[in-house]
Amino acid sequence: MPRILVVAPNWIGDALMAQPLLSRLRGAEIDVIAPEWVAPVMRRMPEVRSVIDTPFRHGPLQLRERWALARALKRENYSQAFVLPNSWKSALIPFFAGIPKRTGYVGEARYGLLNDARKATGASMAAHYAALGGEGPVAQPRLEVSREEIDQAKRKFGIASRYSVLCPGAEYGPAKRWPYFAELSRRLALPAVVLGSTKDREASGGISGTDLAGKTSLDEAIALIAGADFVVSNDSGLMHVAAALGRPQVALFGSSSPEHTPPQSPAARVLWLHIECSPCYQRECPLGHFRCMREMPVEMVLDQLKTVS
Repeated sequence: MPRILVVAPNWIGDALMAQPLLSRLRGAEIDVIAPEWVAPVMRRMPEVRSVIDTPFRHGPLQLRERWALARALKRENYSQAFVLPNSWKSALIPFFAGIPKRTGYVGEARYGLLNDARKATGASMAAHYAALGGEGPVAQPRLEVSREEIDQAKRKFGIASRYSVLCPGAEYGPAKRWPYFAELSRRLALPAVVLGSTKDREASGGISGTDLAGKTSLDEAIALIAGADFVVSNDSGLMHVAAALGRPQVALFGSSSPEHTPPQSPAARVLWLHIECSPCYQRECPLGHFRCMREMPVEMVLDQLKTVS
């Protein structure tokens, strides 16, 4: 059985959109290198044999640490590596490990580090990653969560009844954050559980319910999403988690495009106003009016929830 090493993307959402590639590699033993904030997601993918957490941070090269990890991996005798981030340094470990075939997309002058370099497809992110593994259907991302994990997380945070999940943050920047979560929380039929990172605490301010932004591990957040009746989120990593868990959800898009990074789930509904300046892919509204999110009223979200919950 061939052994394959995958260098995972650095964002939770991108990691989930890479799962269709892993599905195309079935029949191989797949190990994944992932940053510690992405590793919990990769461990829940049924295609993955093992996950190697990396200590690497955004910015520093950390060449000595990469060399040491690569020399340890050399003993695993991988036949191929897939390098999913576009950075030059992400391709160093498979090169240092002497993996014979190193596949990825052209980016940051990686010729030599990659010896199977492909040109970008221009397709959706999931199809873009999947194309590295050949042709075929693009599988829906899927994460595994046990009932015991869900119940344990609910007990820990004192959640005794049915609930919804709201994800008001977005790591990329404020241009992706819908401003009316507080009003929505007061109009929902179910109590809300607010999830996100410590960086999302400001965005969660004023929301009625149990505010757990920055208070859970990623594993706990995944379990709580798995137990929710429905989820409302911005275009974020937790949006893709909800899709991979098959939860009914409404996904809100403003500065980004659901044509590029949609929630891959038949239980998802997408709201996107298609105004003339969207998508701009900026962290903050470059025109100052924020119409792509500001003109999306709570009533519009409530109407979509009626179709999924």
